[in-house]
Formats: sequence, C-alpha cells, structure tokens
Amino acid sequence: MLSALCFACMGVFVRLSGDLPSVEKGFFRNLIAAIAALCILIKSKEGFKVEEGNFKFILLRALFGTIAIFCNYYALDRVPLADASILNKMSPFFAVLFCFLILKEKVKPAQITIITVAFIGSMFVVKPSFDFVVFAPYLCGLCGGVSAGIAHAFVRLLGTRKQKGITIVFSFSAISCLVMLPLMIINFEPIAFNQLCWLLLAGVAAAGGQFFITTAYCHAPAREVSVFEYTQIIFSTLLGIGIFEQVPDAISVLGYIIICSMAFLMFNYNKKVAEVPPETNAAVDITKC
Repeated sequence: MLSALCFACMGVFVRLSGDLPSVEKGFFRNLIAAIAALCILIKSKEGFKVEEGNFKFILLRALFGTIAIFCNYYALDRVPLADASILNKMSPFFAVLFCFLILKEKVKPAQITIITVAFIGSMFVVKPSFDFVVFAPYLCGLCGGVSAGIAHAFVRLLGTRKQKGITIVFSFSAISCLVMLPLMIINFEPIAFNQLCWLLLAGVAAAGGQFFITTAYCHAPAREVSVFEYTQIIFSTLLGIGIFEQVPDAISVLGYIIICSMAFLMFNYNKKVAEVPPETNAAVDITKC
C-alpha cells in the first residue's frame, strides 16, 4: 500500500513536470532511486553482491522494467491519471501469469479465468478504436503493465534465488539510467527550474515505491502482494480529480470496477487455496502464485 501511494504521487509529479520527453522524465526517476540505493549499499556491511547465476535475471528485470517506465510515462502525459494507473496495475495479473511461465509456479483454471476477465476490464479503459492517435497512448499504457508484470516476475525469481532486494533496486535503476542517458542526450530539451523540482519529487516518490514493491515481492508470493497494489487506483483517482479535475467517464469506471473486483477475487481465491491442509492439497504448491 505504501508502494501504491508513492507511485500515485509519482504520477502526479510526472504530469506536473510538463511537456518533456518521456526519456528525460524516466532518467530522473531512476537516477534518484539509484543514488538512494547506492547510499544504502555503501552503509551496509555486505555491499553490492550479485549471487551466482543471477546476473542475467537482473539484466532481464532491468530491461522489462525500463520498457515499463517508457510506456507508463508516455501514457501518463496523454491520458487521465486514473486510466494510466489502472493500466499499469494490470501488472500483478501478468506477474502471476509470468510467474507460471518463468518460475513454473502453479496457476489454477480459476486464476486464468480471473486474469482473462481482468484483461477484458482493461479494454473498457483502453476503448480500442480505429483512431490510432487516441488509442496509442492507452495501448502503450497496457504494454507498460505487461512489461511491469514480467519485471515483477523476475524480481520474484531473484527473491527465491536469495538475491538482496537493495541490490535488485540499485541494479535496475543504474542499468536503466545507462540505457536512457544516450537517448536523453539525443532528444534533450531544456528543463526549467520548476520542472526540475517536479522531476526530483517524482524520482523520490518512485524510489520509495520501488523499495516497497521490491521488498514485497522478495518476501511474499505475487498472490499475496497483488491485491494491495490496487489501492493506487483510489489514490490516483482522488489526486486526478483534486489536482487536474480529471473525472473518469462511466465506461472507464466500469473497467476500474471489473479489474479491482478481479483483484479481490484473486486475493480471496488464493487465500482459500492456502488454507487447504497440505495433505488434502498435495497437487498444489500453495507457496506459489
């Protein structure tokens, strides 16, 4: 929930920073997180350490996390804050799906049904149309949710492989900055002082959100974490109405209700599965997604 609040505030700060390239906004977002993580690493006794065999998974987490940032920031500048947030919050559903594909964590038919209905709900927000100019930012926001789900699956994998969360955060932030730096230089636009302040605040909020969500996924299965991420929709909707006067239309609200309802059903379903005694549920790995 703390992660959700931080990311909702990040969305507000990103939008308030004005008309700047998404890559510039993304660079500052990860620069602050990298500096914060580096300070913690320096103060820690263990320091920066990648466990054996984990480097490739750290790179994949950074790759998909960077794609997610590009897509999310592009959507944040072009669609209502609540819409961008709900599309990004498709990530927990895709995290469950990719935990199955990557970690072989079992997914039951009921969970597949819930994920499918949630995806249908996202279409009420996206509103597919032949007007690509209108449709593209929503599609990009959904792609960001998919990429974030894959990234979270790799965070979960790294957590099961005993990789320290702070190392994951620093590696992702640093690699992402290195990827964005040349793109930012090529497309650089001057930043006013007030824009710089908003970007720095966005970076601080994003760093907080990243630390909290990494800790959550390192210490609990996706099935236990995902439902709490949806409080971001409440925060984003209230902030969008209060600051930007963005009142969601009825179709988008229907999509919010469908997606949040599926998140609640997923939470309850997994809770019931976890409560089944091991001897009567031998075929199900109840510690997994």
